[in-house]
Amino acid sequence: MPEGDSVYRAARRLDRLRGPLLTADFRVPRYATLELRGQVLGTVSYGKHLLTRFDDGLTLHTHLRMDGEWAVLGAGKRLPRRLDGDVRVLLATEGATACALRMPVVDVLPTAQEHDVIGHLGPDLLADRPVPDIAAEAVERLERQPERELKAALLDQRNLAGIGNLWADELCFLRGHSPQARVGDVDLEPLVRLAVKLLRFSVSPTGAAQVTTGDTRPGKQHWVSGRAGQECRRCGTTILVRDAVPNDPERRRTWWCPHCQPR
Repeated sequence: MPEGDSVYRAARRLDRLRGPLLTADFRVPRYATLELRGQVLGTVSYGKHLLTRFDDGLTLHTHLRMDGEWAVLGAGKRLPRRLDGDVRVLLATEGATACALRMPVVDVLPTAQEHDVIGHLGPDLLADRPVPDIAAEAVERLERQPERELKAALLDQRNLAGIGNLWADELCFLRGHSPQARVGDVDLEPLVRLAVKLLRFSVSPTGAAQVTTGDTRPGKQHWVSGRAGQECRRCGTTILVRDAVPNDPERRRTWWCPHCQPR
């Protein structure tokens, strides 16, 4: 599943889609007869959600989940024919064309009602808000369930929006917390502040996308994620893996170092 910083970068690419809408082709039954017209105002992200807004007061809401993807093409370009069957939405302007491929969530709703699809979410870690405000709101939400496992709580977008499996594992390592620790036993504010810092660096022009070790070479970018059976880069202990986070419908794995993350 894409992380919040990946979705943020997708919103940046989609933001090339501006101006008069020439074509709006919805290939999902619910919107097969929908006719969109007017101007594309731009696209923003909130956590793992994308909101493309139009000047007629409508918003296209998409969520990539595990397999969705937005392809943005320059003027005169088109997708390879082998991908035609994957297109769920096609939006074309004079400058760019955007194609939603294998998109599992497609909604069109009044812009004034965007709250209906994102209002349940915690604070967006990449929002243009002061870090203390984001941290305070996220901590307050996390503390509502002090007995919950830390990894599961971090993945719950109702607590904080934008953390996916990779960031959750790397954050737990960097703060020295076991992913199985109780939320109530964790100093949450530094953890959330670090999450904001890492995601913002990942999307910055001078940053390195989803690199936590500072080493951008293939196979060197992460401390624990995807490294089961290998030596911890910090202490040499064998990295462990657990098959799934409890009650996680995506059944995501967890990687950690039992020596560096004892608590």
